[in-house]
Amino acid sequence: MKVGAAIAEIMKREGFEILCAYPVNHLIEHAAELDIRTVIVRQERIGLHMADAISRVTSGRKLGSFCMQHGPGTENAYGGVAQAFSESIPILVVPGGYPRRAAQVGANYSAARDMRGIAKSAESITSPDEVVNVMRRAMSRLRNGRGGPAIVEVPSDLWNAELTKPLNYKPVVKTRMAPDPEAVKEAVKVLTKAKRPVMYVGQGVHWAEAWPQVKALAEHLAIPVCTSLEGKSAFDETHELSLGSGGVAVPKPVRYFLDHADVIFGIGCSFTETAFGVSMPAGKVMIHSTLDEAHLNKDIYADVAVLGDAALVLDAMIAEAKEQVKKKRDSKAVAKEIADMHKAWLKEWEPRLNSDEAPLSPYRVLSDLYKTVDVANTIITHDAGSPRDQLSPFWRTTKPLTYIGWGKTTQLGYGLGLAMGAKLAKPDKLCINVWGDAAIGFTGMDFETCVRERIPIMSILLNNFSMAIEIPIMPISQKKYKSTDISGDYAAMARAFGGYGERITDPKEIIPAIKRGIAETLKGNAVLLEFITKKETVISRYLPEN
Repeated sequence: MKVGAAIAEIMKREGFEILCAYPVNHLIEHAAELDIRTVIVRQERIGLHMADAISRVTSGRKLGSFCMQHGPGTENAYGGVAQAFSESIPILVVPGGYPRRAAQVGANYSAARDMRGIAKSAESITSPDEVVNVMRRAMSRLRNGRGGPAIVEVPSDLWNAELTKPLNYKPVVKTRMAPDPEAVKEAVKVLTKAKRPVMYVGQGVHWAEAWPQVKALAEHLAIPVCTSLEGKSAFDETHELSLGSGGVAVPKPVRYFLDHADVIFGIGCSFTETAFGVSMPAGKVMIHSTLDEAHLNKDIYADVAVLGDAALVLDAMIAEAKEQVKKKRDSKAVAKEIADMHKAWLKEWEPRLNSDEAPLSPYRVLSDLYKTVDVANTIITHDAGSPRDQLSPFWRTTKPLTYIGWGKTTQLGYGLGLAMGAKLAKPDKLCINVWGDAAIGFTGMDFETCVRERIPIMSILLNNFSMAIEIPIMPISQKKYKSTDISGDYAAMARAFGGYGERITDPKEIIPAIKRGIAETLKGNAVLLEFITKKETVISRYLPEN
């Protein structure tokens, strides 16, 4: 068996169903021979984004994979690998490499060497009979612990080399780490004695599929729940104890309840300090439960720390909570406080959410989108900047893994590949990406991939012919040289690629256009709805009180 065929066979045994790729990489042919679907993209970053989403929307039950050619293909892929690393997403990345005799010579790019800082593991296969060892280690990293890309580089002189031994490979085991019982008791003791506790839920809950446990603990102790952007959809946002989710923009209840909490319990989160996340207020008692010990005391001081898989931690905490608090606490008072604040906050935003202006308010577009789709059967994601900040506070998820939130690294154009990968993994869902006219400039060509590869997503483009949030930062260059102005007829572009494209300027046509777009996706067509919007720069942002 040749090295390329052996890698494909190992992937088949490990359950890979889709290989995203950009030629030339010999793994493409070997995977196709084994009926692993190959999806060829227009640029490397999109393929990695698609693989990213496949892992996300299946909680890692199905893993995404990507391969690319050595040299420029691997260099171009760096940003996509870095994004997955920032978001802790397990992806198998199989780049080609220079032949072994030249791999470390001069400026030759080696993914195993040069991507080591943005990967959970990075190895180069050095001989045919090392394939099993290298792949076993990579798969073990992908299946266990905190997520991240695993890179297996294949030198060009090894693809067709023959293994001298039979392929003795079996799928790796997946493990979970249980918490320290004493840490659990202490965490519950602090939580049950709190006067105004808040639970802050991160994406570790998605990977552990611990959604029922979050609900059970919140309801037993009557604790309000908010999520990070990555954790969004881990808790039903129509639940009476939901505060919503947070990034740069947040619903007002998120900021208020965090600021007025005495104890904040973070589960499945890193509490990473980032300009694109929820700022934690100072002076609170912090309970931090994470899978990764490197996150403990990294950006906040943990008064109580509980290491372990989010589901196992919550199972133990629920059992202990029922020992310490026998009867489920009454949630009426806190639920009313949340509801009253949420209602008042929405009232502040009604003029934008229901605006009849033309150019359109992006908030009106997204509000009408929310009213029109079946939210529980939709997977939606955003792009960086305004689309993220205008969508995330107001989109109330009801089912797990129906929103792909992200933000620690904010590469423009990420949302398109995420929606495409989500559709490949969940073909029965309506998959939507919301992007702006800046983001489409980065990855818009891969709308053609949607058409060619029969991936019928719906793209919602908010086009204000400007990088609006940059205008206050670039006043001189904008005045002199129109530096923030950008332009394009993107609906026409979508039609030129063979998809369905429509430009909307009338607020009365927003919902009818969305319905037409949904109908086209059901026919198997990729859709781009281009809404001509005003230059909106106001977002639902509230700074910590302390």
